[in-house]
Amino acid sequence: MAGVNKVILVGNLGKDPEVRHLEGGVSVAHFTLATNEYYKDKQGTRVERTEWHNISAWRGLADMADKFLKKGQQVYIEGKLRTRQYQDKDQQTRYITEIIADEISMLGGRPQGSNGAAEEASGAAETPQTFRQEPELDQLPF
Repeated sequence: MAGVNKVILVGNLGKDPEVRHLEGGVSVAHFTLATNEYYKDKQGTRVERTEWHNISAWRGLADMADKFLKKGQQVYIEGKLRTRQYQDKDQQTRYITEIIADEISMLGGRPQGSNGAAEEASGAAETPQTFRQEPELDQLPF
């Protein structure tokens, strides 16, 4: 039986997506997502804890992120957890754990600092709310 690697997050973008275009025209977007949880400490004081997640979106999902996502916007993300290694500028091996997005849905209101009237006039209010990454042919289970 195969394992399951599925992550579901709802949070706010920590920055605008950074998009790069790789060889062959493949695009990748990277951004951070903050999730918050609240609890009461021993004194009964409400404490907020923020967890930051590294998100990567590929191909069409990266293009969507570049076009529609902005810092502060609330989103729903489904994807898989992946850890990779790389060499930093000092040739030290570093590891990063990130979520590879398969689906992104825009939630709630407009991002912070947006102008609602201008967006409605340009048709942005009519854009789709959910985007999915289509599987590559070699990823299909049959």
